[in-house]
Amino acid sequence: MTTTTVDATQELAAFLRTRRERLNPDDFGLPSRRRSRRTPGLRREEVAELAGVSIDYIVRLEQGRGLRPSADVVEALSRALRLGPDERVYLFDLAQQRRPRNADSPATAAVPPLARLVTDLSPLPAMLMNHRYDILAWNPEMARLLLDFDTLPPARRNAMWLCLMHPRIREFYVDRERVVREGIAHLRAAWAAHPEDKALIDLITEFTAHDEEFARLWAERDVKVNGRGRKVIRHPDVGVLALQFEVLMPLEDPDQRLLIYRAADDESQSAMDRLCAR
Repeated sequence: MTTTTVDATQELAAFLRTRRERLNPDDFGLPSRRRSRRTPGLRREEVAELAGVSIDYIVRLEQGRGLRPSADVVEALSRALRLGPDERVYLFDLAQQRRPRNADSPATAAVPPLARLVTDLSPLPAMLMNHRYDILAWNPEMARLLLDFDTLPPARRNAMWLCLMHPRIREFYVDRERVVREGIAHLRAAWAAHPEDKALIDLITEFTAHDEEFARLWAERDVKVNGRGRKVIRHPDVGVLALQFEVLMPLEDPDQRLLIYRAADDESQSAMDRLCAR
């Protein structure tokens, strides 16, 4: 797959098809006479009925024939397809029905007060990223936990690139596929929300061309923005650590994200203390 720009019409069509095909007809209480089907998921006419639109309208949407559904139709489709919150936002982005974003260029440098906050959060490992996963600032604890970002060229200070391409970080996460899948689902949401971000488009194109795992998961069109969760890592110096993470988005700088790690249990806290004491 070659990703050169966001073709919102074709992506909208593909997204609607994949969401429809993932639905289980049994969950909708459809009469048994309507459940004899050769293809997975709901039929187009069933989605049309649930959304209160014509079958022809659904057909044209899924064929990418240039329709731009209204906000009301997007909301009806979201309900009919039982989209999750992040998928719903993604659909609104593709339909260009959300409030216009700030036209300024996406953040490529840390906002100074946020960079100071990253330092002040020590001894908790913390770093600041933008929507592309570019790493803009970090504290010493985060460098000890992951790696010394100063040793990387600025263009490679990207959390997704490290997870996919860096020899050490590739083997860092115990549940690697879940971490990669969640990261890709975030990038897809960012891609729809920032269709003119050439750096993001170039990054996705590079990943798709050079990493089979990324290309496979990207094609699944999962959309999710994870604000908190748990990761288990294998650290070369202190062994396995279980970490809780929290992602915060500043109101005045919504394209920047503050990532904070905390030990998830006493054993991991002891390992973290040993690591930070080095």
